[in-house]
Parts: sequence; C-alpha cells; structure tokens
Amino acid sequence: MSIERILEFTVLPTPRIHFGAGTLSKLPAIAAAYGRKMLLVTGRQTLRRSPVASGMLDELSRAGMEVACLEVDREPSPELIDEAAALGRETPFEVVVAIGGGSAVDAGKAISAMLLQRDPVERFIEGQPGFTPHDGRKIPFIAVPTTSGTGTEATSNAVISRVGPGGYKRSLRHAAFVPNEAIIDPELMTSAPPELTASSGMDAFTQLLEAYLSPFASPFTDAISCSGLVRFSRSFELACGSGAGDVAVRADMAYAALMSGIALSNAGLGIVHGFASSVGGLFDIPHGTLCATLLAEATRENIRQLLASEGGESGLRKFANASRILTGASTGNVANDCGRLVELLEEWQARYAFPRLGEFGVSESDFDAIIPATRSKTNAVPLDEAAMRRILVARV
Repeated sequence: MSIERILEFTVLPTPRIHFGAGTLSKLPAIAAAYGRKMLLVTGRQTLRRSPVASGMLDELSRAGMEVACLEVDREPSPELIDEAAALGRETPFEVVVAIGGGSAVDAGKAISAMLLQRDPVERFIEGQPGFTPHDGRKIPFIAVPTTSGTGTEATSNAVISRVGPGGYKRSLRHAAFVPNEAIIDPELMTSAPPELTASSGMDAFTQLLEAYLSPFASPFTDAISCSGLVRFSRSFELACGSGAGDVAVRADMAYAALMSGIALSNAGLGIVHGFASSVGGLFDIPHGTLCATLLAEATRENIRQLLASEGGESGLRKFANASRILTGASTGNVANDCGRLVELLEEWQARYAFPRLGEFGVSESDFDAIIPATRSKTNAVPLDEAAMRRILVARV
C-alpha cells in the first residue's frame, strides 16, 4: 500500500473562539478584561434587527463599560477607516468590538489596526502605490459575527473597498490582526432575511470549496474545509427556508463560515474571489452576491480545465468528494460526480435567483479592465484570459 506523503505546511493563528447559543452573554466580561473604554462597531441594521444584540448595550453599561458606537452600512472604504481612526485617537479606546456582518467586522478589525497609526490606511493596503507593511500594532479586537459568510472573525485581513473607476477591493493584512476573541452565537443569526442568508452562505461555501481545491491546501485545511462542507450541506437549504429560526441550523451555518475563514487563511482562495476583488472594485455588488452568481460557472470551468490537464486527477477527486458531501451520494465515477456538483450549484443559482452581473451594470466592454486585474494564483488550476472571459460571459 502506498503512503501519501504529508508535505510541509504552516498553521496561522486563530482567535480564542467562543462558539454556541447564548455566548454573546460573555461579551461584557471578555471585553472588560481588556479595559473599560470600548469602541463598538455595528452594522446599520444589526441592533434593530436582532433583539439579542440590541440588549447588549444595556449589559455593557451595567458591566461598567464606556461605549462609543459607530454604524457601518456597507463594505468599509479607506475614508471610513481613516475618519474613525482619527476620531478614535481622541479617545483612548482600550478595546474594539464589532457586532455585525462581514463588513462591520472588517471595519472594526481595520479600525483596531489603525488607531495606533498616523498614516492613512491606504498606505498599508496590499497592492496600493507606496505600500508599506503594517507593523502589527493594534488595539485588542473582539469579533461578533451576525451572518454566516465571510469568516472574517477568524482571518488576519480586513477587506477595504474603493468602488468605481480605478477602484479596488484589497486587504489590510497582518498576522496580528486576527481577532483576539471571536464570539459566535447562532442566536444572533436567526433574524437574517432569506436573501442575506443565501448570499452570505454561498460566500462561506465558496471559501470552503476554493480553499479545499487550492494548490496550497494541506491535510489540515482539507480537514477543516470538509468539516465545514458537511455542516453546510445539511443546513444551507434549511437556513434559507423553513429552518431559518432554528438555532441548530444556524449553528451549522456559523460553523461552516468559521471553518471557511480558518481554511482560507491557510490555503488561499480561487478565481471567484479573484473576481470579487477586480469586479467588486469597479461595481457596487455585495460580496456574497458576487460569489453566488459566479460559483457554478467558475466550478464548471475549473473542472473543464482539470479534465484537459495532465495531473488534474487530484483536483477532480476533490471536486467529486465535495459533490458527494453535498448530495449525500456518488455515481461511482469521478467525472460524473463533478458534473453533479455543477448541476447542484446551478439549481441553487436558479432557486435563490442570484442576479447576473449585468443587473449591476457590468457589460462585456468591462472585461478588458476586469481580467488583467484578476488574481488567481491559488485557484484549483491555472486559468488563462480566455477561460476567465468564459466565466464572465456566462454570467453577464
């Protein structure tokens, strides 16, 4: 019997994770351990939508916390981060807490990283002119996600966006930016509307699949990815429908998102997230929606390229295994199982009415700007410009 060798790999830090229904109640004590002066970053609808979250302000006050609030209504821009950091420097915050979706958590993460800096955040964003590595100094940060999508509660980067001509969607990154604590309470997620549940869930699924197929995957990230895929497979459709208020269903989705964050941090992501950066910088498209609308076609193209390449067997086996996890069955043939995966993704695409790129103003005339700006070095297989164009054409 042959033994598959385990190659060298590195595991990056993770937060101290508090997972389970009711864990939000731990926030006052956890935050107080870092200090009494808190900056609380929330989504625009977070406290209004979730009775559990809205009651936390009173709990923090009773615990003796001095809380300043900042609401975020979209993916954080460099201007938002700079303005918040400038205001924050006037108050000696001892801890930053973010309660909300991926945008709110990214904003809180970036603000905690910039409160001790004097330069604008763009100086430290990857790929920007004059980029300078951040020194890693930050104010302690606690992440409390209210959606199951980005997994940013477990990652070392915050995505910053400037949308429009010449725009970008790139990362402020340092190993020290991993949240100090992550409180993942599925009770916070039961009030998320179906369309948000579907799009954010597809973001988590895309991250699990792309990290699993990455050429930099390891036995560690494979185990993490597959563990997340199992929970996602049994609860995604329920979370989008009759099980939306079921805490156990939401816990599965929250777990899948958490695993996706750990997996992507250690293995990287593929072409869908490459497009999320290039397309997302030019057009104001919610990140989860962008992932959801591109995933089926990107998966089809990746499988096509693997079938045509030498050495593509390993990737095809992984796509087939993902298919078996999601469908609960196997055809007994790797290529057929891969085909069933694409069929399932297309079924979800139709069922949840994920919009086409054209609905956000994207046209084929934009492809010459999008494709050269799209990075996919950790995609399952190298894709040339023609392959990228096929993906976009199918979803414009």
